[in-house]
Amino acid sequence: MDMLQIFLNESFWVASLRIATPLIFGVLGALLCERAGVLNLGIEGIFVVGAMVGWMSVYAGAPLWLGVIAAAAAGGLFGLFHAILTVPLGLSQHVSGLGITLFATSVASFLYRTILPDVSSPPRITAFQPMDVPFLSDIPFLGPVVFQQTALTWLALIMVGVVWWVINRTPLGVALQAVGDNPDAVNAQGLSVYKLRIGAVMAGSALMALGGAFLTMSAFDAFFFGMVNGRGWICIALVIFASWRPGKALLGALLFGMFDAFQVRLQTEAGAIVPSQIFLMAPYVLSIIALVIVARKAEYPRALLHPWFKGHR
Repeated sequence: MDMLQIFLNESFWVASLRIATPLIFGVLGALLCERAGVLNLGIEGIFVVGAMVGWMSVYAGAPLWLGVIAAAAAGGLFGLFHAILTVPLGLSQHVSGLGITLFATSVASFLYRTILPDVSSPPRITAFQPMDVPFLSDIPFLGPVVFQQTALTWLALIMVGVVWWVINRTPLGVALQAVGDNPDAVNAQGLSVYKLRIGAVMAGSALMALGGAFLTMSAFDAFFFGMVNGRGWICIALVIFASWRPGKALLGALLFGMFDAFQVRLQTEAGAIVPSQIFLMAPYVLSIIALVIVARKAEYPRALLHPWFKGHR
């Protein structure tokens, strides 16, 4: 199979979108946080908690969509913790975020070992299954790629539009952008900088947790440690690649998904000749190259990483 055949194969694009789905959730969540001026390095741990809570809820008997809600709520709770430390208290966003990652990962491990102390292999659940949309699924090429995905992939694509609309077409979005650029101006308008930033971090963290929930409730049907595998850190980089814009965030996630799906197919074809580690690192190297090219022109939220205190200048 040559490279052209890989790109013309429907299964390649199906896999690319599936791989990109958790990244779409994660990069949208990070985008919301950073638009409000708060860097959330807790994303990796929030991914783990979302994966574990969503899966555990369904394993305990909850419907799939209730598991999704539980995962989002858990993410929002850790987002609230991070927001309290960094917004009203003004602590280091880097230190707090890394602490949240360590804390959330440890909580997930503790709950798993406590609830399932004697389990040697992860129990399975009935996960979301690919769905066929009548008529649309029959469209050549586009049908199998987009309209035969699971419900969580559709939700991720819908959330791109929702986040874009909120940021660019609503008063809340205007306030959110302003609080990430000039919080003093927001305060002068009588709006609460603290509430806007805390709300943005909680909403963003809930979206991050959905990325983790996708892994255990759609991509796989079980939870195991190490499954997040650095996806949270990729999302932090993709936000910069996207210049804090939802549309470009979708493009960046799809680009990484393509790189990853491509290396899997190349590994199958040339794995006996080229070391597998070369293929595994290829998506990350290509992502770094793309990031370097785009990031030089990125416009950062001017108040990102800067704590704000009422009455201080």
